[in-house]
Amino acid sequence: MTWLMDMMMDPGFAAFALFAVFFGLLALGTPISVAIGVSSILIGLAFMPPDVIFFVAAQKMFSGIDSFTLLAIPFFILAGNIMNKGGIAIRLINLAKLLGGRLPGALAHTNIIANMLFGSISGSSIAAAAAVGGTMGPLQKKEHYDPRFSAAVNIASAPTGILIPPSGPLILYSLVSGGTSISALFVGGYIPGILMGLSCMIVAGIIAKRRGYMTEGRPGASEALRIFLEALPALAMVVVVIGGIVIGAFTATEGAAVAVLYSFGLSLIYRLASMREYVQVLASSAVMTCAILFLIATSGIMSYVMTIAGIPDIIAELILTFENPLIILLIMNICLLVIGFFMDLTPAVLIFTPIFLPIASQVGMDPVHLGIMMIFNLGVGSMTPPVGSVLFVGCAVAGLRIEQVARPLLPFLAALVVTLLLVSYIPALSLGLPRLFGLM
Repeated sequence: MTWLMDMMMDPGFAAFALFAVFFGLLALGTPISVAIGVSSILIGLAFMPPDVIFFVAAQKMFSGIDSFTLLAIPFFILAGNIMNKGGIAIRLINLAKLLGGRLPGALAHTNIIANMLFGSISGSSIAAAAAVGGTMGPLQKKEHYDPRFSAAVNIASAPTGILIPPSGPLILYSLVSGGTSISALFVGGYIPGILMGLSCMIVAGIIAKRRGYMTEGRPGASEALRIFLEALPALAMVVVVIGGIVIGAFTATEGAAVAVLYSFGLSLIYRLASMREYVQVLASSAVMTCAILFLIATSGIMSYVMTIAGIPDIIAELILTFENPLIILLIMNICLLVIGFFMDLTPAVLIFTPIFLPIASQVGMDPVHLGIMMIFNLGVGSMTPPVGSVLFVGCAVAGLRIEQVARPLLPFLAALVVTLLLVSYIPALSLGLPRLFGLM
């Protein structure tokens, strides 16, 4: 036993043991939050007595969620769920159909634009994939679109919502990175999020033209105006919430609360949901919030154990042996993409931000740029097996198996990786708007 304790003192072996236990527990079907906590405590026993590690674990769990900023996440979850039930999604889809109707494969472009619009309001790629995919799938099937292509379009474009603010993952990154400006992160996400959507539109347009998918008829001026006016109140929420955060009228948490009140008032006007459905929305939002907060709490234990074991330092030293910043950036992207294949976005942000942030500082990378790059990478990971949450939701909504969608998804993944490299190597794409608005 003593030799094992001595080996644990080596940061490289400690890192291997920590992640081996963690992924081993995941393979056994253990919930990810429990796997994080158990693996961290087991490795922590090598560095301190049992009574101490359990006391410290409880302390870190509490301190990990003792944050006013963190309250923004449950509020944005609730706002997104209200919009999904309250008739706001269908109005955004109609607007997207108006904007993309003249392009080849109009319904595919409608799906992409609708995901960008709905995701930018709800802040959730999963909610966008479910709400927009559930509405657009039957319409595309009626127009004889290949269901596999339709599902791939929906899955590839849904993660745009985690870059175009408001974004729960960007709030988490701000918290874990030591207070990176949420306003700068939100504004910095616009151009990369739009580029993410445009890259999907380019691929969808090329495929649609080859297959002869038709454009939609152009609506009359009065019909177009009606569609725009119906969607305008939902779009105004973005201006109110994000605008208020950017100009300093309220914090991100207060802005999230405003989003809840705004979306609830709007859904009451539309009268498409009953009080029973609102109660169900509250219940489902509470369950989602509890799952996320418990995940954040247990991630605090892992971050502490990694720090005392010296794991971030050994990883940083390993990556920084490559002196060229361009190579270091490429390695960081590859690591994050691989992490995204095997880990959901929220725990990945919580666990790996403390590891990659010092590396980024060493090569002169701005924390805002790193945050956008990380979320982009992990968003791509959310649409890939074996742990892709957006992939699972998109396939479930389309009624398809993962292997049926895998091949049609490849061209979209290739385009997204190219866009990711542009965002990674051109900092102005992430930092230009925050600097223009004086947020940096």
